[in-house]
Amino acid sequence: MNPIIVAPSLLAADCMHFAEEVASVEKAGANWHHVDVMDGHFVPNLTFGLPFVAALKKVAKIPLDVHIMVANPDEVALDYVRAGADILMFHIEAARHPHRLCQTIRAAGAKVGIALNPGTALELVYPLLDDVDVIMLMSVNPGFGGQKFIPQTVERVAALSRALSLRGRAKQVIIEVDGGITAQTAPQVAAAGATALVAGTFVFGASDRAKAIHSLHLAGSSEA
Repeated sequence: MNPIIVAPSLLAADCMHFAEEVASVEKAGANWHHVDVMDGHFVPNLTFGLPFVAALKKVAKIPLDVHIMVANPDEVALDYVRAGADILMFHIEAARHPHRLCQTIRAAGAKVGIALNPGTALELVYPLLDDVDVIMLMSVNPGFGGQKFIPQTVERVAALSRALSLRGRAKQVIIEVDGGITAQTAPQVAAAGATALVAGTFVFGASDRAKAIHSLHLAGSSEA
């Protein structure tokens, strides 16, 4: 089994030293930088925006996994791709024309990702399985870092994995999980079929970030 993709969430980084934090997790073995964009409308918080993504792109040595938790993804998605998003993740709950938005993102040169909140039916994304590169299941309610993992996420990952297999897309589509990921919860979602994990506090709050990231890389292996 291939190692799990690890995407440390910059929401948990020291905001006074972003450049150093970015370099730190890259050196520690991160695969992607996860950037949580929040608009104060779709979720009750304000975080990063276009200038931050553009600045990050200039210094990052690994792909930017940009998660736009915004009320108007159809209008702003292309701006984030132009700013430097390598993977652009929008919420199915907010998109008016999700299929068209997938096409727009891909045509602009980025990988397409769709995120689903914990209370959103998986069936909403099934018509789009041929059009995405990543499907991210939220394992907390979006809007804030440091929340506890929702156990029902494991069942949702397994169901999504089965749907992808039936569609013949299991090897093409990455299942990403975001929220409450630790050394305890990572093996659970990996065993169910997750292949990428977002971890904020677990990585940035660790005294040994390389060890924390390595433990997530191994979450899907027999060594975990």
